[in-house]
Amino acid sequence: MAGVRLFGRWAGLLGTRSSLTASGPLCLAGRPPRAPSAALLEPPWAQALHVRLQQRALCEGRRLLRREDENPAVPKRTELDDLVEKAGGPEEVLRLWAERGATANQTAIYIFHLARLASEKGAPGHADLLRDRRLQDMFDRVSSQVCTVWNGSLVSVLRAAALLGVTPGSAALDSLQTEALWRIRRFSYRQLAYLADWACGRDGGTRPRELLAATLKQLELRWTELADVRTVGLLLSRAAHLPPSLVDKLEDKALELVETFHAEDIRRVAVSLAAQGRRSVPLLRALSYHAQQKPSQELKAPLLLDLVFAYAKMKFHQTQLFQRIATELLPQLAQLSSGDVTRCARSFAYLKWLHQPLFEGFAEHYLQQSEKYSAVQLGNLLLSFARLDFQPSKREHFYSKVHDALRGSLSQLEPYLLTDVVWSLCVLQQAKPEYLKVVLDPAFQQRLTDGGNRKVSYALKLLQVAATAHLENLCPQGAAADPLLLSSAPALEIPPTPMQRSLHAALHDLVGGLEGGCRTAVTTVYGWTVDGELVIDSDSKPIRLLGLKAPHLPGGGGPEPPPQGARRIAFLAGDFLHYGSRSKEPLGRFAMQRRHLQLAGFLTVEVPYYEWAELKSDWQRVAYLKAKMGKAVAEDMAK
Repeated sequence: MAGVRLFGRWAGLLGTRSSLTASGPLCLAGRPPRAPSAALLEPPWAQALHVRLQQRALCEGRRLLRREDENPAVPKRTELDDLVEKAGGPEEVLRLWAERGATANQTAIYIFHLARLASEKGAPGHADLLRDRRLQDMFDRVSSQVCTVWNGSLVSVLRAAALLGVTPGSAALDSLQTEALWRIRRFSYRQLAYLADWACGRDGGTRPRELLAATLKQLELRWTELADVRTVGLLLSRAAHLPPSLVDKLEDKALELVETFHAEDIRRVAVSLAAQGRRSVPLLRALSYHAQQKPSQELKAPLLLDLVFAYAKMKFHQTQLFQRIATELLPQLAQLSSGDVTRCARSFAYLKWLHQPLFEGFAEHYLQQSEKYSAVQLGNLLLSFARLDFQPSKREHFYSKVHDALRGSLSQLEPYLLTDVVWSLCVLQQAKPEYLKVVLDPAFQQRLTDGGNRKVSYALKLLQVAATAHLENLCPQGAAADPLLLSSAPALEIPPTPMQRSLHAALHDLVGGLEGGCRTAVTTVYGWTVDGELVIDSDSKPIRLLGLKAPHLPGGGGPEPPPQGARRIAFLAGDFLHYGSRSKEPLGRFAMQRRHLQLAGFLTVEVPYYEWAELKSDWQRVAYLKAKMGKAVAEDMAK
């Protein structure tokens, strides 16, 4: 366009100089001046109009040429194209091409069809296919005549080369990559997206890196051209390789287009966000809202399972959507595989969201198809039930099948999963002595070799399993059931929450100036941490803890027994994370904590977050704790 403007100015200047030459002082001496033409007799505005019309014609001609370049004539479809599309395998494509031949552009398309068929059919050994002389000739045809290959076909043949496993650095591949780099500005935005997806999947090399850098630059410069959902999902799936500014723009574009999403588009974007760990709350809310509006025909089981998994990975709670998913899944449970049921149960358990009818359906699915569940799948199902403290209505029948399956499969589980399974059975109150004996064996405990927080976490689980054996009278013969044997496990250092800190302060206010009248953040030999501990006498007055026996402490406390009629009280802070989603029932872990402490001789006083948050002053908190403590004592006396 700049060249057209320059040419127009030159044409105007030339016309002015011509007029001066013909009749002005610059005419040659001895030559009579020419008679003024009709054009020279025109007024200046008419001459300017002629120049404008010439410039416009030039611009329109340039625009017409550009449109012809961008939209070349589409070649006619040939019989060979139809035959290749109907081909049943790679061998048939190779035979058709060898017998009939094709242009370089057609050959590029046929290579992509061949690669797709090889992937779909699971053709054994792409190496054998790459050694086929016909396929090598196809690549040679495309690379030698690459200038005649269309942009879309060029991108397709690069993707096909990746599917077939063409060796990086081969002459044909280098030629295709060089041509793509030269054409980088002529690709459409969708073609750039596919090219970026291809380049992100390459192992390395100078040329793929250059191509990726150029492609990403074009994607960011031309992001306003993005207008379709599939491209958004494709690019979001490669967010780890994209500049953060581009990823933000992609999320904004997805939010703009979300009203046009089909259910499959919602699934694709949600899974892409989960895979990259991008928790875009506005976009997730929009996806949730529009997913709820979709008809049931679009919400098939695989799509619903992917949505639940994505939301669980991002820890995003959307109760209305979960209700809709559970409602849609219930009629489709019979068609689900054991792996699907386990995956869905784990996702909902991770979200701490319990839907009673759906989990009853999971239990019924196991009863009907128990022989299809592997030991790992059964272990994960039990872990999900334990996390939510869910008990099936057909409890005896369900656990009978579980025990029958576990008797012959415990040895198949790796140590950490086996510990999880036995711990889950302890939570569900279904542990048996033979299970406890396996995990409490010192030789087994030596196999838990990972360091860091994972080792500490599983040491605490073993303490809780040992506490179950000790407190619930399930001590197997020859097992290390005494929790004191595992009391050397290191503590998991977790800073207290704001609620725990305020509870600790309120307990100190409760005992007044009594030195040693309470303990806070008490680590017990049972694997549980008690937020606050008091011992009260028969008149419900706190007494000094120093010197009193304390079998729940690693050191056993002091030598003196508690006074006659004294009661030991454990205060448990019920933080928001201790409860299920939209529920006031504690999760399975904390239900087992309360049970163990009660069996150990404590009166438990639970302080839930939704009640504690309503108390605004210190005296209100102290009065609340006194009332809760008095209620616990009264219930104990009524037994």
